[in-house]
Amino acid sequence: MTADAGHAQRLTELLRENAELLIDKWVGVVAAALRGRSARTELEADFREFYAALVPLVGHDGKNISGPEFTEIRSLLEEYSRSRVRAGFTPSETASSVFSLKEPVFELVENDASPEVFQQALAFSRLLDAFGLLTFESYSRAREDIIREQSEQLLELTTPVVKIWEGVLAVPLVGTLDSARTQVVMEKLLEMLVETGSEHAIIDITGVFAVDTQVAQHLLKTVVAARLMGAECIVSGIRPQIAQTIVALGIEFGDIVTKASLADALRHALRREGVEVVRREVV
Repeated sequence: MTADAGHAQRLTELLRENAELLIDKWVGVVAAALRGRSARTELEADFREFYAALVPLVGHDGKNISGPEFTEIRSLLEEYSRSRVRAGFTPSETASSVFSLKEPVFELVENDASPEVFQQALAFSRLLDAFGLLTFESYSRAREDIIREQSEQLLELTTPVVKIWEGVLAVPLVGTLDSARTQVVMEKLLEMLVETGSEHAIIDITGVFAVDTQVAQHLLKTVVAARLMGAECIVSGIRPQIAQTIVALGIEFGDIVTKASLADALRHALRREGVEVVRREVV
């Protein structure tokens, strides 16, 4: 719904005629609220873009901002929200940056004798409310995306696949092993098996805190996937406590080779590769 075209035109004229004054006051209000955590020049650059996209929308009441005429300002506000997330601002601080334009606009129209213009300013206020809520929602989505990206990056870093000998790979696991992490382990291991042509892979669980039925199933799936690629998997690092837990749970590893330590697993893999490790005394 749009307000009376004549009244909207009058408010639009006021906003355009007083653009510099309004933007300056807007920036001042937000800069004061942020206490210097955002440069005034940066705020001014962002707000000039918002303002230029906002003024042609005067007359809309903000009930539906999904139309094509709102595409530009939606894009600007979503990008602004993402930048605020990365800079460490709160969602309230981000949304209030939009709401803060109300104060200078109402100061401007309160001197206008026309009650219709003031009514149009109220509609403009509702439009800003809609944009502020959009900013809040965009902030939440952006933060979730960033958290997910960081989690994926951390997962990659904590799940390395290392070539420790010609034809032998090792996957040292530390912490908790869940479905998501197991999927990453499987994908990275299979990729490295193809890339290096290795025939042996050691999955070391020395740093895994606990092994339950689900963790064991994840390990078994990884071993089966590697076998389908023509590689033998050796599970190492099974400590006495974990061995007792596996037995108590009735988990069967079948013909999967298991070793107490990574060193034992490496020795076994090298032997299968035809390499014999001999201790030599140094004179």
